[in-house]
Amino acid sequence: MHFDLIIKNGTVIDGTGMPRQNIDIAIKEDTIVCMDPYIPQNETPVIDAKEMVVAPGFVDIHSHSDFFVACPPRKRQQDP
Repeated sequence: MHFDLIIKNGTVIDGTGMPRQNIDIAIKEDTIVCMDPYIPQNETPVIDAKEMVVAPGFVDIHSHSDFFVACPPRKRQQDP
């Protein structure tokens, strides 16, 4: 099968609660189509994710933190 992109050597955390794994990910038309310990790259563009975490899918960085309530307000600089 031909892929549009392969992400190799990354530590994958998939959000399902399964332990992290060192596997390759193949993408075709913006969709993950294969996750395997080794995917041959052939002519496919490759991103080497060695020593990086790969989190396929959407990662929501939104927070309900109240941290900023305790911070004093900043003075706004006046425009010149």
